[in-house]
Amino acid sequence: MSKFDYDYISLVKEILNSGVEVENRTGVNTVKIPSYNLEFDLRKEFPILQTKQTFYKNAIIEMLWIWQMQSNYVRELHKRGVHIWDEWMVDADGIYRIYEPITDNFDKDKEVVVLDPLSVPIDNQNGKLIPKCDEDGKVMTAKSLIEGKNIKAAKFYGKEYAYTIGTAYGFITDRYKYIQNLIDTLKNNRIDRRMVYSLWQNEFLRTAVLPSCVWSTEWDVTADTLNLSVHQRSCDTALGLPFNVTQYATLLKMVAQVTNLEAGKINYSIKDAHIYVNQIEGIEEQIERYKRYRELLNQYKNNLNDFKNYEMSLNLFLEKLEEKQDILETQYIKKCKLDKKIIDIIESEEKPYLWLDSSVKDFFSFDNSRELKHSKVKSYKHMGKINFPITQ
Repeated sequence: MSKFDYDYISLVKEILNSGVEVENRTGVNTVKIPSYNLEFDLRKEFPILQTKQTFYKNAIIEMLWIWQMQSNYVRELHKRGVHIWDEWMVDADGIYRIYEPITDNFDKDKEVVVLDPLSVPIDNQNGKLIPKCDEDGKVMTAKSLIEGKNIKAAKFYGKEYAYTIGTAYGFITDRYKYIQNLIDTLKNNRIDRRMVYSLWQNEFLRTAVLPSCVWSTEWDVTADTLNLSVHQRSCDTALGLPFNVTQYATLLKMVAQVTNLEAGKINYSIKDAHIYVNQIEGIEEQIERYKRYRELLNQYKNNLNDFKNYEMSLNLFLEKLEEKQDILETQYIKKCKLDKKIIDIIESEEKPYLWLDSSVKDFFSFDNSRELKHSKVKSYKHMGKINFPITQ
């Protein structure tokens, strides 16, 4: 199994064992530690979790949306079957609606005052927002647009920002032409020590629906090897981090290929590494999966005959199970199916790796369609998905 799984399980254990529960803007508490650091060497492995399924196509498409398409338009993701930004998309009327994390009694007539993000100055963005008024001077209000979810708050960004996430991520990479500048520098002045690209721009924070979590990258070339430092200000460890690590590993590999360099190390720096309290059960399941992997791996190494006998009986049981209809999936059956996936991982001859079409020499030529014709994660075996709630 990948080193990333080991490092990831160590991180989430530390959060659960040493973290502090705190309140935050979402209304769902988190358990957090102040900081954490990870390191990946792409010459040794491609980091993608196996203790749970990472939907790598969604991850790579989102990365290309930000860095290649340089877009903040969520409907570009919709075209590619990706819906991970839907909760942060500005609606057609220019209003961004924030919903209650849990709605017990839906009230379709509930209204909230729409606030104006530009009502605070750039140098005091923590100031209190004031209501937005329409052309007639009337305070704007908004209702829920999602059946079954109560509206909690709303902000007005303007109709020009409809179906976008405001001035965040791809808006910034496009405005400053970051990837073009990076590639040009790597081709013409690779000893440059100023290859720093920040998605955190004070001028545009007020109109960013969600200011960039992964906010900065620093690039370095040492002995024809391209290395990357990534900085994340806030880390949803359950949902965001597995995506982000795989994304930036892919970005590093792609940029290295088009600049005739070898992809080297990623130093990944995290501030506020947290788990939402409604994600703890899923994280504990993932920890148990890793524990079970270690148990079976130990058996494989130290008692191969017992391991093979168990594998044979497990396969027979699962084959018979497939022949039966309408069998309820008990905890025992779930355990057997998990063990089968773990055994497949243990016996796999290859670790997961990223395949890139070597004929692509221009970063903007990498296919960003759902098919991702020029980039695929191969030999990827995993233990199945874990559903984590999204917190807006």
